[in-house]
Parts: sequence; C-alpha cells; structure tokens
Amino acid sequence: MTLKKIGPWNVNSKRDVFENPWIKVTDHDVTHPDGSPGEYGVVRFKNIAIGVLPIDAEGNVPLVGQHRFPLDRYSWELPEGGGPVNVDPLQSAKRELAEESGLSAANWVQLSAFDISNSVTDERAICYLAWDLKEGAAAPEPSEALTIKWVSYKDLLEMVMSGEVTDSLTVVMALTAQAKALRGEIPNPICHHLLAATGRK
Repeated sequence: MTLKKIGPWNVNSKRDVFENPWIKVTDHDVTHPDGSPGEYGVVRFKNIAIGVLPIDAEGNVPLVGQHRFPLDRYSWELPEGGGPVNVDPLQSAKRELAEESGLSAANWVQLSAFDISNSVTDERAICYLAWDLKEGAAAPEPSEALTIKWVSYKDLLEMVMSGEVTDSLTVVMALTAQAKALRGEIPNPICHHLLAATGRK
C-alpha cells in the first residue's frame, strides 16, 4: 500500500531512525520510478543554513577558522551558522555575524538562496552581503573554538579558486557577489570593491 507519492517515488512506509536538536534522519521504504523496491534515507534539518559576506570600507572580509568534525580538517569560512525556520533569516544572519566576529552592519542585501545537498538532505541556505561594518565583541558558542583573520576580497576569491577554501556557503557567496557586481546588481558604494578584485572599476 502506498503511503504517499513523492514525485515518481511511491513511499510505502517510513520510520525515524535518529533525531537530535539539529537534524532528523528518516528512512523510507520506497518503490523507485522504474518499479523496483528500495529505501531512501533523508536528513531533515531543523535550521536554515545562514551565511554572511561582510566587507569593510577597504574591501576586506573576515574569515572564521575552525576544525570541522565531519571532515576532520581545518576550514576557513565566512561567518555562518543556523537559524530557526520560524525566524526571519536576516535576523539570524545578524546574530551569527555578531556571535562569530563581533561585527554589526548598517546595510544588508540577500545574495543567494540554494539547496546544499539535495540528494540526501532538505537543508536550505540563505546568504547575505553586509557592509558599513561596526566592530564589537564576538560571543561564539562555548563549544566553538574559532579564529578570525581578515583578508582582502580579492584574496578570498583566490582562496576559493585555488581550492584553499572549500566551504560551500563561502564559495557560493564569494562567487555570487562578484557575478552580481558584474551584472550591476550590487549597490554602491560596496560594488567597486567587488569589481576591483578583477581589475574592473
């Protein structure tokens, strides 16, 4: 008996196999589009992934360094985190920026919204560009061991293109910001910093 249809899949039954405050893992007994039996595990996220590209008046951006447990390696990233699904993503972005870097920003614009790994999760990301920055005291979660370093936006692009930076939100934000600047979709005065990274004014 089919419990429900998800596109071309028939879902015959499902069971939750793991849950914590951040995710729920559900195993589905399915009939594949070709009629064969199978199972489909889905990780459902309880937060929206939030990213921020903050850029100062000199065209520099803060990178947050931390060791990522799943990959067992150190990662340099733009400020990012999670925001409850029932909270305005912009408010979550402002909180994450303040917590991780101590910064606040007078101006914000949404850069992108995308699915992070849609073959096995329903995680969604919303990212912002922020400028007219003001410094304050960072307040990371007690469980986090973070390092902050400032680099030019041009250097960030080089780190992305060389593969030194591999975090998906950071890669998307860095490249989307430049693409939108080239299309004239980033407000002045911050647009000239993004264009200057490729020698354009």
